Amino acid sequence: MSVPPDQSRDPILWNSAIALAFLVLCLVRIGVPSEAYFDEVHYLPAARAVLDLDWATNIEHPPLAKQLIALGIALFGDNPFGWRIMSVLFGTLALFATMRGMWFASQTRAASLLTGLFVATNFLLFVHARIAMLDVFMVGFLMLALWMCAGAVRENETARWRLAIAGLALGAAMASKWNAIPLAVLPGLTFLAARLYAGRRRPVRSVRGWPVGGMSLWEAAIWLGVVPLLVYAATFWPFLFWQVHSGQPEGLVDLHRTMLAMQTQVPEPHPYQSQWWDWVINSRAIWYLYEPIDGAQRGIMLIGNPSTMWFGLFALAWCAWAGWKQRRSDCIALVVLYVASLALWVVAPKAVQFYFHYFLAGMALSAALALAVERLWQRGERMVPLAICLGAVGFFAFWYPILTAAPLGDDQDFLMWAWTGGWR
Repeated sequence: MSVPPDQSRDPILWNSAIALAFLVLCLVRIGVPSEAYFDEVHYLPAARAVLDLDWATNIEHPPLAKQLIALGIALFGDNPFGWRIMSVLFGTLALFATMRGMWFASQTRAASLLTGLFVATNFLLFVHARIAMLDVFMVGFLMLALWMCAGAVRENETARWRLAIAGLALGAAMASKWNAIPLAVLPGLTFLAARLYAGRRRPVRSVRGWPVGGMSLWEAAIWLGVVPLLVYAATFWPFLFWQVHSGQPEGLVDLHRTMLAMQTQVPEPHPYQSQWWDWVINSRAIWYLYEPIDGAQRGIMLIGNPSTMWFGLFALAWCAWAGWKQRRSDCIALVVLYVASLALWVVAPKAVQFYFHYFLAGMALSAALALAVERLWQRGERMVPLAICLGAVGFFAFWYPILTAAPLGDDQDFLMWAWTGGWR
């Protein structure tokens, strides 16, 4: 008798432990600084506007993420913990969902756990899980949607409820920040392309074939097309009560014209602005905070983990090769996610861009590195995978004080982490 193939066990307990450890690390000094910093100065007034339903503020962005920040304030008070706790929870959700999505995409424990390691320590997720900004809500919802889509493809019998959740999450992601749109349309377009490519006689009604057997194209269109749009529209409920400062838009169409105009206006140059190629090579940092506050000199720096962001580029190139030569769908998916996330900022008519716009692409890059490291280990390599993993953890530990506003010695301590002119 032949030996049955080895089946990886679901690493959900390990996934949960990694997510819990991440949450605990996020909560360290979550109340520091005790004042609003960086873009919190825009989003906290917008969240308070949700609570008083008087005047709308920050209408250039959709409203859901600001409603979630407002929920934290309503539950825990108008204080630093209340401002940031929802970001912590959604950052933890993003990490857990990314690991679960990788499990369903690859069916290997190693890939799932390595994804948790590289995503948790890539700096982008951690910093945004500790600040009341919009990006972490968008990423949390998107990762949830991708997890559900991967699960639906792997376990077709669960596809209906998974795609229903995915549709809700895709709508919520777009309603948190428009950056989600290029990725939010991918599941529906993938389903459409797969069924058309199959060349069946009745592609709209047929329930046979990839990506989800037993589900027709028209039903998938409801879950992945109609539901997201309905959820997105529903999140604009505060505008039924708000008075709007700028333009007095009436109805969703006019409101979106105003939002688009505000997004594409040309603001004053910013000292931390950068271009997409700066993000790819990890050459331009943002100091979210660097000043004496709460009794000490403190700083919060946003840059990518050097080990993850630089080795991740080689990993992404390998994923492109493996996807093409070996038809690995997990590798193809990560390359598509990375390219779609980055392509938005190559063509977007937004005059001033920042490194945090690389957030989504950085998540895909971190997951690609997990697949590449796993493959190296399978081939018998030991030194390179260990060096990359230890490098990611080591850099995270070294940067931790400047990721969490720890007390510093003096105003020149930033030089310990600002290795290049672009990181200053």
